[in-house]
Amino acid sequence: MVDWTGRRVWLIGASSGIGLACAQALRAAGAQVTVSARHPQQVQAWATQDAGVRWLPLDVTRVVDVQAAAREVLASGPLDLVVYCAGYYKAQRATAFDLNQMLQHNEVNYQGALHVLDAVLPGMLAQQQGHISLISSVAGWAGLPNGLAYGPTKAAMTNLAETLYVDLQDQGIGVSVVHPGFVATPLTAQNEFEMPALITPAKAANEMLRGWARGQFDIHFPRRFTLWLKLLKLLPYRLYFPLVRRFTGL
Repeated sequence: MVDWTGRRVWLIGASSGIGLACAQALRAAGAQVTVSARHPQQVQAWATQDAGVRWLPLDVTRVVDVQAAAREVLASGPLDLVVYCAGYYKAQRATAFDLNQMLQHNEVNYQGALHVLDAVLPGMLAQQQGHISLISSVAGWAGLPNGLAYGPTKAAMTNLAETLYVDLQDQGIGVSVVHPGFVATPLTAQNEFEMPALITPAKAANEMLRGWARGQFDIHFPRRFTLWLKLLKLLPYRLYFPLVRRFTGL
């Protein structure tokens, strides 16, 4: 996907951070963008100023609402790209296990994506066109401190994207998964530690558009950080666990 002029895009979870920055970058490249989120935050004011942007509120945890929103978006024609950016994050460790938080992470980060797929996949299969991009995280690559609730949901997203790719590669439907490192967003603002290789949402959005243009399945950034993590997860556990403890201090 190189030329975005006139392409129809639906971004879910675009109230702020990576989702909003990506929506703005796609619009600047010429796409017709529909943005959805549970809370308007910064996105509604931007959307109302541009006829090429549509704001459609949505709570991804409510399957009926997702189906209704999808019908509304698809009424104007097939989608070229669906990006699932909705995310929820609260740091949690096993020494302070909170079941409600665990389930809320799963409801937003993973089950919400399933609701969206259920709503858009039939149309894409019928048209044999379109692209699905799921926002995962490097936190899904391996177990990390403070990631008890968040990390497993992102691991599930990565596995989901891999399986979608295998199943849909012969159906004319593209699939990609995005693994950001640390990005300066309202979610990461909760972290009380120094975040290595921290980048802006605008930089993250540029990396995503570059990855889609190159036809990459695994879009990860910034590479000066993510490549080290990819190497780290290849180590045997007897080396991995001590290194994680050493580098995080946890």
